[in-house]
Amino acid sequence: MAEVNRSKFLSQYMLTPTLQKNESKAKLVIWIVSIMVFGAVAFLSKFKLDADIGFNPHVFAEANALINSLVAILLLVGLIVVKLRNYQLHKTIMITAILLSVLFLVSYIGHHLLAGETKFGDSDHDGLVSADEKALVGGLRTFYYVLLITHIPLAAIILPFILFTAYRALIGEYEQHKKLTRITWPIWFYVAVSGVIVYFMISPYYT
Repeated sequence: MAEVNRSKFLSQYMLTPTLQKNESKAKLVIWIVSIMVFGAVAFLSKFKLDADIGFNPHVFAEANALINSLVAILLLVGLIVVKLRNYQLHKTIMITAILLSVLFLVSYIGHHLLAGETKFGDSDHDGLVSADEKALVGGLRTFYYVLLITHIPLAAIILPFILFTAYRALIGEYEQHKKLTRITWPIWFYVAVSGVIVYFMISPYYT
């Protein structure tokens, strides 16, 4: 009886599934995409292109901060509207957040390729952080690196969680989608917000 009532609720209030379930294909595609993205980011972040692009490459970092801010806002709004049972708007918001995250990845790679690495506290922009420079930033340096070492690993692992969570919703498995969301949403939100904080802390040391 409970299962019948649940099915009736889903058919009445939830969206019609967008995709047809194909578990093996979905897992294959999601893991291939996730591994390829992780590999590309890890590999390309080790290089710097000496190219004159006609503008400051740190524009990409500003774009990254803006995108992360928008994603964080969309995640909050998406959470609110789903609690209000506006599932169509929730779907639109979350797909927009995913597309913005794809744009972020492109911009992130572009920034690292063209701008290289910036060290926190390097106020004279010589690529080194002296004892005096460390003393100048004080405890902020510790906070920055604690934030960074939590942000980077979570940013690296979040993609498959996002894709699997979206897949469960798109095939109409809303209970499984809800369970995954309890893991995916807080990690994704933390990554977005911490990314913005990292930008504002490191940007004064851009050349």
